[in-house]
Amino acid sequence: MSGHSKWATIKHKKAATDAKRGQLFTKVIKELTVAAREGGGNIESNPRLRLAVAKAKEANMPKDNIDKAIKKGTGELPGVVYEEVTYEGYGPAGVAILVQVLTDNKNRAAAEVRSIFTKRNGNMAGAGSVSWLFKQKGFITVAKAAANEDELMSIVLDNGAEDFVAQDEAYEITTEPREFEPVKKAISERKIACASAEMTMLPQNTVKVADKDAARQILDLISSLEDHDDVQNVYANFDIPDEILNGLDK
Repeated sequence: MSGHSKWATIKHKKAATDAKRGQLFTKVIKELTVAAREGGGNIESNPRLRLAVAKAKEANMPKDNIDKAIKKGTGELPGVVYEEVTYEGYGPAGVAILVQVLTDNKNRAAAEVRSIFTKRNGNMAGAGSVSWLFKQKGFITVAKAAANEDELMSIVLDNGAEDFVAQDEAYEITTEPREFEPVKKAISERKIACASAEMTMLPQNTVKVADKDAARQILDLISSLEDHDDVQNVYANFDIPDEILNGLDK
């Protein structure tokens, strides 16, 4: 879990840069469109759309852009039809990687994702090769300065959280998918700010990577995948010690 949370921190820093060059907007618009197409345009009855709208607001996306993306999904406005695809593979040191894609051209996306794996010392694998190593979970972080540990633990466990862990700078809360919204809502009702709240794929076991060069190669591969316009999410089961990860982030 430490690898996941540390990489999540790096990704949130990176997201600020992405937003400046418009890449984050592109990814969020795709998610808004697909979420509305799959579950309708009402955020009250569509949890996936509710999360996408929250992410759009975090990125300071104008309300007009959000509304247009939703209407393209529901068919009220014309728009591109995106397909959801998951690619699986391995990175350096045998790290398992899941790549979630939204694309209007599956053949192009597959070829380009495969090329990124190959150029970054990884390789694509067949469907089902690594997906069994991951489970969908709700994952929420709260900065330690934002809440009392005992109070927060009581709130989240009483509302169905699966796990609560105090890390160096934040509390990490894990939930089953169906308990994500109730737990998040309970935290919000107590006026406690979440540093992050997302549905994610958490690894059930991890690969420890203590070699600095291998760690750098893994993060380069993941960053390259995330920078692709069609890639929405990348999940991996690395466990890189904080002292190495912190050094690579500088």
